[in-house]
Amino acid sequence: MKKTIIAASLLLACAFPQVNAQDAEGYKFTPVKELKITPVKNQNRTGTCWCFSGLGFIEAELLRMGKGEYDLSEMYIVSKNYKDKADKYVRLHGILNFAQGGSFDDVLAAIRDYGVVPESEMTGLQYGENMHVHGEMEQAAAGYLKAIVENPNNKLSTAWKKGFDGIIDAYLGEAPEKFTYNGKEYTPQSFAKELGIDADNYISLTSYTHHPFYTAFPIEVQDNWRWTNSYNLPIDELMQVFDNAINNGYTIAWASDVSEKGFTRNGIAVMPDIESMERSGSDQDRWLGLSQSEKNKEIQKMLESPCQEITVTQEMRQQAYDNYETTDDHGMLIYGIAKDQTGKKFYMVKNSWGTDSKYKGTWYASETFVKYKTMTIVVNKNALPAAIKAKLGIK
Repeated sequence: MKKTIIAASLLLACAFPQVNAQDAEGYKFTPVKELKITPVKNQNRTGTCWCFSGLGFIEAELLRMGKGEYDLSEMYIVSKNYKDKADKYVRLHGILNFAQGGSFDDVLAAIRDYGVVPESEMTGLQYGENMHVHGEMEQAAAGYLKAIVENPNNKLSTAWKKGFDGIIDAYLGEAPEKFTYNGKEYTPQSFAKELGIDADNYISLTSYTHHPFYTAFPIEVQDNWRWTNSYNLPIDELMQVFDNAINNGYTIAWASDVSEKGFTRNGIAVMPDIESMERSGSDQDRWLGLSQSEKNKEIQKMLESPCQEITVTQEMRQQAYDNYETTDDHGMLIYGIAKDQTGKKFYMVKNSWGTDSKYKGTWYASETFVKYKTMTIVVNKNALPAAIKAKLGIK
């Protein structure tokens, strides 16, 4: 996908640093601060991580607020965003990314504009599948919009939106106008109002030097199709927000680059120290004569144990972003802080890839990985330290 050689080199760093026998057995995590969250879900074969993590964030907020546990419908939010995105795509004559991806603000904007419904009212499985698979729907919707933008009638008809809505509704189902939940009748708007979620209470934060710090700008990634602003903080202050939020009971919607091989498919995210690997000669003999395939297998095993990581700087973050080495890959939910057996800090991450993984759907992302590969976060504005809140002019 990207930087294959670089990524492979990164993994080698885990192989060479000396580890004791306990470390070699793999990571052992002890939670330091763990917040309540709703159960892990599975986005399956879709690009809707932004919605699963965004609604997981809202569900965690409801738990924090003492509202109880809710299972909210991702596909209601996805449906509303497809229709909003189609309108903007046509208005811009097709010069807009039209795909399955999105941002956390897409969740907040949909709740603000359209409300929300329980999962039981809109599962979004109207097309012969028991798990979400959106490839056909995306291609059908994109093909339809391409034909509309080509504009064979020389002007837009009054029917094109109805036609587009029909495609989305055929797959995801029609959004309910009214429903009954726990014996009470609601509209999506009245349900959202009763939940007490105010989109204006949430802010997006980032950390890059191509815009001034303590200002807001729309981060330049394809899935930010709403052009939502993020406040720009120095990276050390952004990391203060992470810890202040968790330690004060607030979860974090986290957008990160997960295409690094240091982000394993078995629950670990680390950024090994390449230079340390290159300086270490004590274990090099074991690698002589191995094929690249054999090395990769050994490296993958060793990635599951503690290793020395890089030291992250603001300049490194910017260079990785500018060079397409950090990309907007995946949305998740950070809900806690843990330490491994060496005392190193990790963040506890709720993923949306189901529970068939070592930690049953939780990932442990090292502080280094988070510092290097975070693109944006969304938090309750009250999760900010007072000094940072003042610098940003947030009340």
